[in-house]
Amino acid sequence: MPVLASLRTGMSGQRRPPADEHTRVEAAAAEAAQPQRRLVLLGAAGEARSLGLIGVLVLLGIVGAVTAPASFLTTSNLVNILTTASVIGVVTVGMTFVIIGGGIDLSVGAMIALASVWSTTLATQSHGLGGMLFSALLVGAGAGLVNGILISYGRLVPFIVTLAMLVSARGLAEQLSNRRSQIVEVPSFADIALTRVLGVPMLVYILAAVCVVGWLVLNRTTFGRRTFAIGGNPEAARLAGIDVKRHTTLLYVLSGLCCGIAAIMLTAQTNTGASTHGQLYELDAIAAVIIGGTLLSGGRGSLVGSLLGVGVFTTITNLFILNNLSTPIQNIAKGAIIVAAVLLQLRSRAASP
Repeated sequence: MPVLASLRTGMSGQRRPPADEHTRVEAAAAEAAQPQRRLVLLGAAGEARSLGLIGVLVLLGIVGAVTAPASFLTTSNLVNILTTASVIGVVTVGMTFVIIGGGIDLSVGAMIALASVWSTTLATQSHGLGGMLFSALLVGAGAGLVNGILISYGRLVPFIVTLAMLVSARGLAEQLSNRRSQIVEVPSFADIALTRVLGVPMLVYILAAVCVVGWLVLNRTTFGRRTFAIGGNPEAARLAGIDVKRHTTLLYVLSGLCCGIAAIMLTAQTNTGASTHGQLYELDAIAAVIIGGTLLSGGRGSLVGSLLGVGVFTTITNLFILNNLSTPIQNIAKGAIIVAAVLLQLRSRAASP
C-alpha cells in the first residue's frame, strides 16, 4: 500500500486529482485559454446588433419628422435628447460592466440620490466645488464597494444585495435631507450643466469622456478581458489565475463611481440634491443594456450597443412627449421593447452553434 500511494503521489509530492476532476479542470482551463476567438465571434454579432440599433434610430427619426415636423428635427430638440441621455448614459456604462461580468445592480438610482444629497449638505457645500465633487464620487464608489464586498466575499446573490442597497441608500438619503430638496449654494456647481462648448452642453461632453474611457477599458485592457471571462465562466476564469472576487468587487465600485458622476450631473441640472433623484434609473439602465445586446447571464456585451440602447429609449420618450402621449403609455412601450429584446437574445442563443 505505501508503494502504491507513493506511485500516485508522483515526483511533485502532490496527489493527482481524480480522473473526472482532472478532466473538468483541463476543460475549464482550455476554455479560459481561448478568450480571443470567442471575443472575435461575439464582436461580429455585436456589430450586427449595433447596425440594427442605428437602423431603429433612423426609423424613429423618420417617425419624429412625420409626427412632429415642426419640433423634432430642430437643433434645440436634438440637443435636448442628447442632454437627457447624458445622465442615464453614464449610469449605463457602469451597468454594462456589471452585467457583462455576470452581475446586476438594482441600486444605481438610490446611489445617485444618496450621492446627490450627501454632496449638497451644508457641511459639504462649505468646502466649495471641490468638496462637493469629491463627496459625490466617494459616496458612489463607497456604496458600490459595499455591494461588491457583500457579493464577492459574503457570497450573497447580487439581486438581493443590490435590492437591499436600493432600499437602504434611498432611506439614508431621506434621513439626511429630511425629505427636503437641498438647494445648491455654490454658483460654480451649476455651471457644469449651464456651460456650452460649440453649442453643446458640458453634460454631453462628460458622457462622451466616460464612454471613451469605458470603451478603452472594456476592449483594450486586461481588466476588460477579465470581465468577459468572469461573466462567461467564473470557474474557468479562476483556474486561469484571475482573482474573481476582487475583480467582481471592482466592477461594483466602477458602477458606483459612475453613479457618483451621474449624481453630479443631475444635481447640476436641477441645482438641488434630493432623495427622489434617480427614480427608476436602474430599470432604464438595465433596459438600455439589454437592448444593446448584452446578455443578462454575462460574458457577452457591447458598450456601443448599450449607448445606442440609451439613444433608442431617450428618442422614444422624446417622441411621446412631443406627441402628448401619457407616461403610462411610455412605460408600456418600454416594457414591450424590453420583452422583445430578451426574446431576440433567446432566439439568437438557440440558433448559435
